[in-house]
Amino acid sequence: MAQLHVKKGDRVKVIAGKDKGTVGEVIAVDPEGQRVTVSGVNIVKRHRKDRPDGSGRNVVKGGIISFEAPIHVSNVALVVRHEGKEVVTRVGFERRPVTKRRPDGSEYESTRSVRIARKTGKEI
Repeated sequence: MAQLHVKKGDRVKVIAGKDKGTVGEVIAVDPEGQRVTVSGVNIVKRHRKDRPDGSGRNVVKGGIISFEAPIHVSNVALVVRHEGKEVVTRVGFERRPVTKRRPDGSEYESTRSVRIARKTGKEI
């Protein structure tokens, strides 16, 4: 499974495609397909029939359904707040030392990977 530069809940800007320039929040991530779903971006419409639900009695209403379709992760760039403005930045990864605790209560030193904004140098 590949690690992506964005996570669910991040604010991103679309940098390619029909919605180029749109800023939205990531609402779903598919690391295996390298795709993300962004709110308000890549809206598609599908026609659905009325159909019965699981019980067979009630009918789920059909019609024209609009929803966000996934886009490729390379078409979005992370947006971070810096000095009161929203700045588009690339993402870097850094290893930071941390103290971890074993189940028996003893502690040990280790490292963990954190995302950093390349423009600001701050942890995301």
